[in-house]
Amino acid sequence: MQILQLCKKFPYPLKDGESIAVTYMAKALHQLGHQVTLLAMNTTKHPVAVNRIRAKLPHYKSVHYTKLDNEVKPLHAFLNLFSSDSYNISRFDNEGFRKKLTSILKKNHFDIVQLESLYLAPYIDIIRGNTDAKIVLRAHNVEHEIWERMSANEPVALRRWYFDYSARKLRKYEIEQLGRVDQLLPISDLDKRKFKKLGYRGSSLAVPIGLDLDAVPFQSVKSNSPLSVSFIGSLDWMPNVEGLNWFLDQVWPHLNVIFPKLKLHIAGRNCPDWLMQLELKNVVVEGEVEDSRKFLNYHA
Repeated sequence: MQILQLCKKFPYPLKDGESIAVTYMAKALHQLGHQVTLLAMNTTKHPVAVNRIRAKLPHYKSVHYTKLDNEVKPLHAFLNLFSSDSYNISRFDNEGFRKKLTSILKKNHFDIVQLESLYLAPYIDIIRGNTDAKIVLRAHNVEHEIWERMSANEPVALRRWYFDYSARKLRKYEIEQLGRVDQLLPISDLDKRKFKKLGYRGSSLAVPIGLDLDAVPFQSVKSNSPLSVSFIGSLDWMPNVEGLNWFLDQVWPHLNVIFPKLKLHIAGRNCPDWLMQLELKNVVVEGEVEDSRKFLNYHA
């Protein structure tokens, strides 16, 4: 089959869960004999020198991208309060991407167009208007849930209200888009059940993140090796930071008592200053690492 994979950020290097999920899905499809074309947004938040890494993407038949300024802009976020549209979604609705997508669809035949997350849903109309390909939504999260959790855990009243307002608009949009795709690929069975509760009645299959185990060298652990655990994830993404804060506040103090020699290693791109300056016993903040697999192999 001919498959067009659409991504809201360039899925390389493999330094976060989304990039890993997108890349290994594409590799698996390629290994099964399918031809995969990539169209991705090269964002200001996660810029990539695409021409330098094309050789690392042999699983793609061809690679295309457009540039996108997806930085959060306070004025735009404020004005969006008076709109029924979700600001989270509108940040990825881009005219340059529309034109590139239209051009690719007109010049090629595809059996499947795969949307890597809800944030590609603004392009469904263009896809329907230019191809008979089936539209598959690869749902990396139940997106509105993330904002509901942030609202529930936010101590500042104004921010709590804003997160809740954003969650409600995103929930409405997410439910609407479920009825517009031909197939749903959630990341877990739990998410699959949640989407069904939200009203999804179409074909669905839970497809967890795949890993190339051959690319992760086995390392035996000696009984006298120091104990360690690790966290890796983008540290400019609020849900990651929120989860890490919860672990440091609610879990780590107890682990320290039970395992006084245990070390926690924290890695991720765009590490905030407050985290780099964190002084907690046996907590090592490494910031951005070159190789996530090597990091996890040593510290997981």
